[in-house]
Amino acid sequence: QVQLVESGGGSVQAGGSLRLSCAASGAILSKQCMGWFRQAPGKEREGVAAIDSDGTTKYADSVKGRFTLSKDNAKNTLYLQMNSLTPDDTAMYYCAADARWYGRARLTSSDFAYWGQGTQVTVSS
Repeated sequence: QVQLVESGGGSVQAGGSLRLSCAASGAILSKQCMGWFRQAPGKEREGVAAIDSDGTTKYADSVKGRFTLSKDNAKNTLYLQMNSLTPDDTAMYYCAADARWYGRARLTSSDFAYWGQGTQVTVSS
């Protein structure tokens, strides 16, 4: 059974940084695509970034150049470094894992079978 536990959220001012972590148990990051999604109140869940088994990453246009996705296969942990945060980045951030092995990095929520509980990120102006 795959369990994903996010951490690292919090409140920061615009221009600040946060680093989210996702500890994955029961998943194999060296073989499965992992991703981060976010959902703001009243909005649909959107893909933020994804990384496939060989480390290829994909980012939403809104975060390119500001967010960096990485993983530590040995620790089975996914990271999202978020810089130059703006109030538009305020949302609940979710870690997700694809059930398939060696899938390509995608930002579509339906491609991910396992989800964490989320960690809140709040950016004030």
